[in-house]
Amino acid sequence: MKPNDLIRLGVPQGAAIQSGMDFIAKFMAQGGDAARLEEELGAIIAKPEAFLGDPLREVFARDLYAPAYKQRDVLAPWAQWGSGIDAQAVRQMANACALPVAVAGALMPDAHVGYGLPIGGVLATEGCVIPYAVGVDIACRMRLSVYDRKAGTIAGQNDRLANILESETCFGMGGAFKEKRQHEVMDEDWSVSPITRRFKDKAYAQLGSSGSGNHFVEFGAFDVDAEQSAALKESGFDLPPGDYLALLSHSGSRGTGAQVCQHYSRIAMDRRYDLPKELKHLAWLTFEEEAGQEYWAAMNLMGRYAAANHALIHKHIAKKVGAHVVLDIENHHNFAWKETHVVNGAEREVIVHRKGATPAGAGVLGVIPGSMATPGYVVRGKGKPESLLSASHGAGRVMSRSAAKQSFTWSAVKKQLAAAGVELLSAGIDEVPGVYKDIHGVMAAQTDLVDVLGEFRPRIVKMCPEGPAED
Repeated sequence: MKPNDLIRLGVPQGAAIQSGMDFIAKFMAQGGDAARLEEELGAIIAKPEAFLGDPLREVFARDLYAPAYKQRDVLAPWAQWGSGIDAQAVRQMANACALPVAVAGALMPDAHVGYGLPIGGVLATEGCVIPYAVGVDIACRMRLSVYDRKAGTIAGQNDRLANILESETCFGMGGAFKEKRQHEVMDEDWSVSPITRRFKDKAYAQLGSSGSGNHFVEFGAFDVDAEQSAALKESGFDLPPGDYLALLSHSGSRGTGAQVCQHYSRIAMDRRYDLPKELKHLAWLTFEEEAGQEYWAAMNLMGRYAAANHALIHKHIAKKVGAHVVLDIENHHNFAWKETHVVNGAEREVIVHRKGATPAGAGVLGVIPGSMATPGYVVRGKGKPESLLSASHGAGRVMSRSAAKQSFTWSAVKKQLAAAGVELLSAGIDEVPGVYKDIHGVMAAQTDLVDVLGEFRPRIVKMCPEGPAED
């Protein structure tokens, strides 16, 4: 076969002709069937993106592949909740909605700058997933357990409860229990991706533990009034008005989730090599690519693994407390969901990325925390279409970790915590209350997205001590 034959098949003149001839030579050298050569070439020419991960065909496919980045003439529709959001975060949301794969977006009131998609950003795409729009800590989540004990238990058993947190949780780099904890998630197929297969042992060692940064496990008081009690009953929970002892946790998929994100983000960036520098973290993988299928399977496995971590934390602590759980709610963020939404008047199946945003479909329960010194809330979604059925995942940061370390001292923070009635067992100075937005303002900005069904007030808080970031 000669260059003119490639032109006849539809290969444009230029680099693709030479890489096509190189492919033919390699194909034949590896024992390829000459009778099938034209069929092979036709398949690559017709859909080059499907072969970008193929060692034999990738160079030819890349030279054929139309530029991945072609900015939309009009941004995909998106809406913003809250005011005073950092201009760079708003710009990141607009950039995401300029992607050719973008369908719709939303920006939550806790939003701040992230990599690619802002934290608090929601982005719907079609036929593809963006690993960094999910984020490094895949399936990071909240879980709340409310016990059949009054909140007054905390004051009477403060030391005992603090000791339970110390013995039944561990955090951060290298965090693992001496005796491995057990969960059926480790019996699943971890070979869905070379990364999950490679890091299964590490995941098993970290099972039931929590990450670094803003992750926490804390005892507190959960308050429910008569109206909220009635609303909870509508959602299947019979919880009389009152204040209860409760446990709230926040963590994700640990080091294995981070490895999944980094591996598939590198592949996506390599495949979408023509994206402008400022958009490289918005590189996507299609579901027609093997890497896209692998990432999706690995992401969902990390979702179940993150849920298992919380399940074990809450199981072991409930056993030590010696109490029954009467209300159990969890929700996750940093994830992508296949959902059906109406866009431009038509129903479409889309991939909804919620990076630091909580699902808030009609009737969906979730938890939105504040800081270690401010309330968190059990909420019920209202299903607002313009938000892509989403709400904030927390209060949102107002300063970087480096700025926080220069701005606060433990002596001042400890006075603030004492005034709020909070005992802090461990944390980094970059997680003190002052680094977060006012949770009351954040909640006020999303009254059209969620109803509040109860309030959680932290009392005994454990976070990762000062030290290295997540491994």
